[in-house]
Amino acid sequence: MAEQTQTQTQTKRVPCSTPIEEHGVIGNMRTTALVATDGALNFMCYPRVDSPTIFGALLDAQRGGHFQIAPVIDAPRVKQMYLPETNVLVTRFMSPDAVCEVIDFMPLTRSGDDAPNCVVRIVRAIFGRVSMTMRCAPRFDYARSEHEVVQASERAVRFEPAESEALTLCATVDVSIDGNKDAIARFDLDEDETACFVLGGASEPLERTQPCDASLDETVAYWRAWATQSTYRGRYREVVMRSALLLKLLSSREHGAIVAAPTFGLPETPQGGRRWDYRYTWIRDAAFSVYALLRLGYTGEAQQFMHWIAERNKRCDSDGSLRVMYAVDGEPPPEETVAGELHGSGIEPPLIGNAARDQMQLDVYGALMDAVYLYNKYGAAISHDGWQHVTRTIDYVAAHWEEPDHGIWEFRNGARPLLHSRLMCWVALDRALRLAQKRSLPAPFAEWFDVRDRIHRDIHENFWNGELESFVQTPGSKILDASVLMMPLVRFIGPKDARWLSTLDAIGRDLRVDPLIFRYTRGGALDGLDGEEGGFSACSFWYAEALARAGRVDEGRLVFEKMLAYSNHVGLYSEEVAVDGASLGNFPQALTHLALISSAFQLDRSLEGRHAPWS
Repeated sequence: MAEQTQTQTQTKRVPCSTPIEEHGVIGNMRTTALVATDGALNFMCYPRVDSPTIFGALLDAQRGGHFQIAPVIDAPRVKQMYLPETNVLVTRFMSPDAVCEVIDFMPLTRSGDDAPNCVVRIVRAIFGRVSMTMRCAPRFDYARSEHEVVQASERAVRFEPAESEALTLCATVDVSIDGNKDAIARFDLDEDETACFVLGGASEPLERTQPCDASLDETVAYWRAWATQSTYRGRYREVVMRSALLLKLLSSREHGAIVAAPTFGLPETPQGGRRWDYRYTWIRDAAFSVYALLRLGYTGEAQQFMHWIAERNKRCDSDGSLRVMYAVDGEPPPEETVAGELHGSGIEPPLIGNAARDQMQLDVYGALMDAVYLYNKYGAAISHDGWQHVTRTIDYVAAHWEEPDHGIWEFRNGARPLLHSRLMCWVALDRALRLAQKRSLPAPFAEWFDVRDRIHRDIHENFWNGELESFVQTPGSKILDASVLMMPLVRFIGPKDARWLSTLDAIGRDLRVDPLIFRYTRGGALDGLDGEEGGFSACSFWYAEALARAGRVDEGRLVFEKMLAYSNHVGLYSEEVAVDGASLGNFPQALTHLALISSAFQLDRSLEGRHAPWS
């Protein structure tokens, strides 16, 4: 047992503003939490990933709330890592006299029984004697709700907010309450001694996590059993597996959907602007997710996601149109509002909900159909009812593909005719036709072929700029757009086509800073928003893949390898990267890791001289 020291009321200790990249993520396919290298759990929504925050210090160190465990050591050397092939995070504090570690995870069971929805934090003294401090300071409902705190026992505290579920903190050491309504503790550990803290809903069976070491062993076993199902054996196995583990972490165990990121409000510009909410599922991520999961051998997860997508297609509007994004349970995301109590470090407070939910983004239909096609090719055949829903949606695309929209980048200053949207409408028609032919399904072939060919001509005639020798974002413009990197990836154009090669050169010349690829021509007010964002991480991996497909394998490999250096210390990527290497935007982002997996597969093929035929 750990030797107790007297617990005293302390002045509230607010953690320093920690960079985004100085965090690892844990989760249980219901929610997630971000843990910094200083031992502070700085971000967590509860009980679901899109629920209000209980900890938001990553956004606002003063008001957001945090849960910190740290040693009383002057300037310790700190290392953070994942236990191999798991989402169990270990933060190690080292000094000449003592070494300790904090192990963070959310419990899972291999038996299939639901584990409590909680965070477990195990503290271990590895070497020497170490004094530790703990402060659990939740701030409920995006720091908008006050709470009371009750001393349930010497080793348990209950936080009782006004409107949401109470939280219970249980420990193996004594805890007390200070004047800020926080739970605090100070305790000593001798070598090989441990202490454990469990935080979860008051209605959760938290006793099932005791003893904590047994819960840890079962959680490690769950993740390693899942990791062994991967069929990928390529040269980038470690980074691909970390990406796969993240995708699993961001998936909903109940519904099968994958959220774009577990956070909201993290700024996309160094000035602090563009603070969107990404805790939802975008239809456009569907094709990437299904492709990645199938390539890695995770047919069960691909099937779950396809069921989720099929249900959205089944419930689409009467004209066949789909929403851009959904909550993990398939409902519409909430309206976009300002989380005014979380002022953050930027020029504006973060936003919750997402106004892009009401935009028209025609590219989502191509993502949908590519996912349907891939799953039919590598998974299971589409049902009769499923095909009827698909047919209705393709008819919608055929009727609306020429309309302006807000596109993949979700412009907030008006709709416009966009190349990427036209491209993905072509994908929607192309995959529907291929699927109908392969499965002998009824379809208006003549009409669909005509529309598909018209889109093809439109792109080559109206989105090609002869002066720049490049495809451009909108007709008649000189604006380059990195989303055109999808053209060879979706097999619209040959990867060595002359027009494509000159476009690839233009992107490398005008949108590239070393391995970083910016989304579109920089400067001006193209998107109607203030501030200049960083390189878009997914675009860099698309660029590496496009280079490899074009036969410029060494260039593609170098871009890919340089991008690996832009991940954080545990292999995670934010949405964007500043030129100075700082992480920007919501973190970690699923789309980036999906693009990494796709690029790694292509580089493996290219380096081994293998080329997959298109069928």
